[in-house]
Amino acid sequence: MRFINYFLVGYFVLVVGVTLALWKSGVLAHVSPIWFGIGILIALGVGIMMAVSSGKPSGGNVQIKS
Repeated sequence: MRFINYFLVGYFVLVVGVTLALWKSGVLAHVSPIWFGIGILIALGVGIMMAVSSGKPSGGNVQIKS
């Protein structure tokens, strides 16, 4: 579970960095707040899906020998 947490923290840092860069360059001044919110929701959803899929396997493929 730790790997998922590290991945999510790194992804959120990336999203915050990109957002700050767009804000500083003035790009966000031309974007409606609703579209900004929609973009953040999409970015967070993609980050969660990537974090879950990059987690270590839980050992679900256990084979029982007879």
